[in-house]
Amino acid sequence: MKQLVLLFFIGLLAIQCTKTNQKKEPVTGTVAENAMVVSARKEASNIGIEILKKGGNAFDAMIATELSLAVAYPFAGNIGGGGFMVFRTNNGETGALDYREKAPLAASKNMYLDEQDNIIPGKSTLGAMAIGVPGTIDGLFKVHEKFGSLPFSELIQPAIDLAYKGVAVTKKQENRLNKYRHYFLEVNKSPIIFDKHWKENDTIKYLALAKTLERIRDNGRDGFYKGETAEQLVKTVKILGGIITKEDLEKYKAIWRKPIEFTYKNLKIIAMSPPSSGGVCSAQIFKALEPFNIASLGHNSLKAIQLITEAERRAYADRSFYLGDPDFVKIPIDTLISTTYVSKRMANFSWEKATSSKDINHGNIIGYESDETTHYSIIDQFGNAISATTTLNGAYGSKVFVTEGGFLLNNEMDDFSSKPGEPNMFGLIGAEANSIKPEKRMLSSMTPTIVEKDNKLFMSLGSPGGSTIITSVMQTILNVYEFNLSMQEAVNAPRFHHQWLPDVITLEPKGFAKDLVLQLQEKGYQINQENSRIIGKVDAIKVLENGKLEGGADYRGDDAAVGY
Repeated sequence: MKQLVLLFFIGLLAIQCTKTNQKKEPVTGTVAENAMVVSARKEASNIGIEILKKGGNAFDAMIATELSLAVAYPFAGNIGGGGFMVFRTNNGETGALDYREKAPLAASKNMYLDEQDNIIPGKSTLGAMAIGVPGTIDGLFKVHEKFGSLPFSELIQPAIDLAYKGVAVTKKQENRLNKYRHYFLEVNKSPIIFDKHWKENDTIKYLALAKTLERIRDNGRDGFYKGETAEQLVKTVKILGGIITKEDLEKYKAIWRKPIEFTYKNLKIIAMSPPSSGGVCSAQIFKALEPFNIASLGHNSLKAIQLITEAERRAYADRSFYLGDPDFVKIPIDTLISTTYVSKRMANFSWEKATSSKDINHGNIIGYESDETTHYSIIDQFGNAISATTTLNGAYGSKVFVTEGGFLLNNEMDDFSSKPGEPNMFGLIGAEANSIKPEKRMLSSMTPTIVEKDNKLFMSLGSPGGSTIITSVMQTILNVYEFNLSMQEAVNAPRFHHQWLPDVITLEPKGFAKDLVLQLQEKGYQINQENSRIIGKVDAIKVLENGKLEGGADYRGDDAAVGY
């Protein structure tokens, strides 16, 4: 009998040990053999994949996806805004495209100030004076000219068909339209398509936008920057008191740029260069973290959050002073992202207490002379990768709607420093380097990023989120590389953000224990969690060890990963 009892308890112990030793199964995203597109809407991801299935490459799929987002995701997808793209071809060639908006020819440094040199509330964010010259369409034609393999007409047609067919309203879209509807009514002199109280599962047909896309299909770049569409845009802006002219549109040119490339341990990170601050800030943060064994600190632990916060604090302080449009200001990029410089910036970091942002200014360089975007990532069957972030800036941009053309216009002018030292809509402080000048590109936080590991393609990722884009992308890379999370787990993980000023760590509402928050506060960190918003919506792709692709589509939106 004693032997039976002993065997029973041994059996129970074995079962308990087995349960204890069981590893938690990782949450994996969509996995595909050949190619993948991850974007803010399933309709756009599906269209991108269909282009790849036809034999198109990542650049073809980029064009089709971006144009489809202009239909399916008017919150940020656009033809009236701009963006950035970073690429890596299958032979390792890298590059970047800047199709960021520009200040109109009639813009001036003090255009948003009153007679007492105070910022006029709302003038740079709402209405026709907030609009920069759009770059999206010129950017897509630049991509097609350099890398396209299928006819442009074939790449734009799915977006035209989608506009005629219509797109179902999601619950999140219903909420967004309800939230911002009063701005549409305030800004536009006549009714627009978004004035109606759309509800979940309603279908919105974008017939005017379909006609505009057809003009672009039939007339190329001039279908937007000249002729009927240009006239509609300029007429709308003028009626509403704006300053964009036909000459502004005709003169616009997207620019190929050299990306910011840097190493972090055995990773090579390829990110966007100025006028995006993404690459420089990312490099500074990663260089600050590199000397530490961050994996041993634990994911989202007290020490990990401390270390990352202090690195972010210093990078954003430098951002505010040094960064702007490289065609107008000299930027000491090599120094800013050097190990020596970053080490000096971190010299006063202490585990014992928070550094106060009022005690952190920009670094001194001897001899020296921006929430609502959308991101998509694509890796094709040939091994080419693109990472693209495009935006109208704020939600639905300036809220100005070109009714005859069927599209919204951006409010990117707010990303300039309306008055050096004063915050923009994302709380970011700017200096003279980012002041307003005609034809100048405004500073951005967009951070399309491609990562290599041991000289092989490893990840393509990016995010919307204004000033939180940089930190969202950085944390997602760390989640995969340092903390061994799957791509989907890395995207799902709770995020935090610090940007120098205001001197606050923003934590997402869920995922951070109360005792952790108390520990941070005891160290002297100010915490914003009660009024916190979503931090980023990362869309990412990871190349697995077996060569398959894992997509991470952010649950915070209606995002979707589609592969084949």
